Amino acid sequence: MTVNPSNRGWLTNYLEYRKTIFQNFLEDTANDSHPEQSMYRLLRPSGMMYGHPIADKEEQNLTRLNKLKLLLAESLISGSLIYHHQEINSEDDFSDVVMRTVHNIGDFYNKVYPELSVSNRTFLGKKKSPLEIAEKILEKRVLQTESHHENFWVAFFDNIILFLDIYFFGRWMHTSSEKTIAEFFMQEKEELRFSIVKVMAAAAHANKSIEEEEQALFDFFLKSSHLLASQKAEAKRSFEKGVNLSDIYLPSHNSWLLKKFFLELAILTAWVDRKLEESEMVFLREFTKKLGFYDEDLEISLLAVEGFILENWDQLRDLQSGHALDELGSEYLQRIKLTTDRNAIQINNKLNSDTELTKLLMKSKDKELTREEEKVLHDGLIDVLKAVPTFVVIGLPTSYLTLPMLLKILPNDLQNK
Repeated sequence: MTVNPSNRGWLTNYLEYRKTIFQNFLEDTANDSHPEQSMYRLLRPSGMMYGHPIADKEEQNLTRLNKLKLLLAESLISGSLIYHHQEINSEDDFSDVVMRTVHNIGDFYNKVYPELSVSNRTFLGKKKSPLEIAEKILEKRVLQTESHHENFWVAFFDNIILFLDIYFFGRWMHTSSEKTIAEFFMQEKEELRFSIVKVMAAAAHANKSIEEEEQALFDFFLKSSHLLASQKAEAKRSFEKGVNLSDIYLPSHNSWLLKKFFLELAILTAWVDRKLEESEMVFLREFTKKLGFYDEDLEISLLAVEGFILENWDQLRDLQSGHALDELGSEYLQRIKLTTDRNAIQINNKLNSDTELTKLLMKSKDKELTREEEKVLHDGLIDVLKAVPTFVVIGLPTSYLTLPMLLKILPNDLQNK
């Protein structure tokens, strides 16, 4: 079944269509250490955290805006379910949280994004349902991202602000809808939008040279970021002369998810010329420290960003121009090898618990496997690696990682058996 968001009433059909998937995601994330970790696991693979939404195979024939509408709706609803996980003990509880979320979508956007407000009555005075209001608001919101630019990075930043929608909506669901609360969110929303521009400027200057792609990216983003005139002038100066990390506003109560967002935003901006230079790595280490993270957190985020691009290479056609997949893949495999070596004991224990998989691994060293055996070994090794905590959070580009690649990134002691 495919839901077409161009049709009236699509949201009702979509909620019913995705019901089982929502429930499965809740079960999968039930043991996560924190709801923000679950949010990261939701937003990273979908591309919503990276400003480049990735549709399911059955949704790839939809227009860009319709894909985005579905992913935004799913992100808002799934995020709400994550934060209200403990309230859901039955089908009725599940339905209740979903409908409260739909109602809050209208309330949130009407109060925090007044430029998107939708009347609760039709032209003839008939009261609209929360579903009708949410449908209209989602349509108006994604239309703000419409761009005729085809550059991957421009599209990335054209959509990046949507992450803040999802982030703020999650917090909105925990608060009352009083006017003072709405005003607080509106103010913080503008400050964090400005912080995004400053992070971009700082990362772009990291190698002391502004690339042509970075300049085009920044110029477009500045025009579409809805900043005040004074903020645009300051942002322009920051991009031309650089910006100190101390000048970037990050709220004292900022969350792990928000910090991960800013770190991976910096990685993507620094990586815009398709190669991280040593000066850019120095900047990223300094920024990592400012965010309160460690070098290991930076390595994990590098894996997350590179893994996302490798997994979705076919859908990121504009990124392919002038760039070799092999080069990116080689750097990624080097990083992932360090992670598997650090988790060698856990991987070894997991593998030893699967006798059939161990036999296939040993056989592959001396004999040629059948296609069926290769698939069993490939899928089994992916499952083994997924048990590593790092890969639970950031996932693995399973369609990219071939069996020969998996064999190379296994811990050294396993390869030598």
